[in-house]
Amino acid sequence: MHSHGAKSSIANAANSRFGRRSLLKGIGAGALAAGLGAAGQGIAHAEEEALFDVVIIGAGYAGAMVARELGAKGLSTVVLEASDRVGGRIWTDTWAGEQIEVGGQWLAPQHQLVNKELARYNITTYGDPIPDRVIVAGSTGLKAVTPDEAAKLVVPLWTEFYKGSEKYFERPAEPLYRKDLLAAVDPLSLADRIKQMSLSPTEVNLLTGETSVYSGGPSTLGSLTGMAQWYQLAGGTYEAYTNTIGRRPVGGMTAILNAMLRENFTPVHKSSPVTRISDPGTGKVTVWTASGRRYKAPAVVVATSTNAWKNITFEPGLPKAHAQATTQGIGVPHGTKMWLHIKGKIDATTGTAPEGSPILMMVPQKQLADGRLMIAFTGPGLDVNNPVKVQEAVQQWIPGAQVLKSRAMAWGTEKWAAGAWGFRRPGQLTGLFPQIEQPHGRILFAGADIAQGWHGAFIEGALESGLRASSQALNLVK
Repeated sequence: MHSHGAKSSIANAANSRFGRRSLLKGIGAGALAAGLGAAGQGIAHAEEEALFDVVIIGAGYAGAMVARELGAKGLSTVVLEASDRVGGRIWTDTWAGEQIEVGGQWLAPQHQLVNKELARYNITTYGDPIPDRVIVAGSTGLKAVTPDEAAKLVVPLWTEFYKGSEKYFERPAEPLYRKDLLAAVDPLSLADRIKQMSLSPTEVNLLTGETSVYSGGPSTLGSLTGMAQWYQLAGGTYEAYTNTIGRRPVGGMTAILNAMLRENFTPVHKSSPVTRISDPGTGKVTVWTASGRRYKAPAVVVATSTNAWKNITFEPGLPKAHAQATTQGIGVPHGTKMWLHIKGKIDATTGTAPEGSPILMMVPQKQLADGRLMIAFTGPGLDVNNPVKVQEAVQQWIPGAQVLKSRAMAWGTEKWAAGAWGFRRPGQLTGLFPQIEQPHGRILFAGADIAQGWHGAFIEGALESGLRASSQALNLVK
């Protein structure tokens, strides 16, 4: 692989920052080919040091934003990615002859940064199928209703659930603006909020499917303020909130990401998990990968999931907020997304089932000639590798359904992400912010998990966080 900064002889020859940046532009085509198609084999020997202006750890949307913005300023960057692909918890793949999203799935019209990127790269979007029927909790199990009937059942409940959030998230993009009001609500879990409401058992079941999906387990794990902030960012109504799910980019969720990485020919060294980062206070940070390769730069941006920080040795050790975040976890512990290929002409079915159900949420996808594709988010009790159990679970939603095949991704146990989508736990907003966004010497942090606005489950948050980290890095390097 031919990539900038790959050999110490190149780095020594380019002994000025201007020289290194000019060299980067001069070999950009080679770096592009290496970055998007190889695994970082270009460094000849493990003991050699590759020199850059900024080293970026993680090839997801936050890391790509940092790389693009700094590359536009003439800085030399390299992205070190632990896995053999780009995207992190975003993963566009092919299955059942169709393009699917193994990880993150949707964009929202309210996502201003995403919309700018779509326009920048001339990428269009399309919508999911409009549901024909909705599955909801009834008094004796699941029942199918029309979308209008479902709205009459759940909208009043969710409106009550989020009551008061317009005050404690008066400015939802600045979540700590009313920190005085957050003191009483940030310690509450989603389950705590449901308990505050005077609900019948059926009404509780109408809510808990959704709350347990976002929590990645019991509704006790996720914070009320996590969902309430999304609700207010979306527009403060349940209708606006539901519109955050349904739009997809042509070319897949990695389409924008790949365009960002190509823009400044950013080299991406895949299969290069970082094991150690040392900032001795000398003005240069050293990064080691599992293979023993070393990278050195005046600034390093850690753009992985917060859950993955604990797999890296930081010298000096992480500050209190960062250590707490990676110990507690922000990426949810159980987040399994399953694609289903169901035989025949199947109604476009959506809905939620009560917490504890094998399938908690279902979203319709494309109708094919021999069946329909569906997405299911499963509870921790379903053995997704057992076809019989999967079919039984699907038949609770669609009686008589025959599952031709399925594909599941248990993000909670994925090696490098170490958790699924980010979703703050009770107390983490007021307990971790704004400290968690601050530099640790010359080590910076980015990622949707620690975004101020659309945190966690949305690439909008990753883009926001990447912009902040790129500004911090520029201040350190310039």
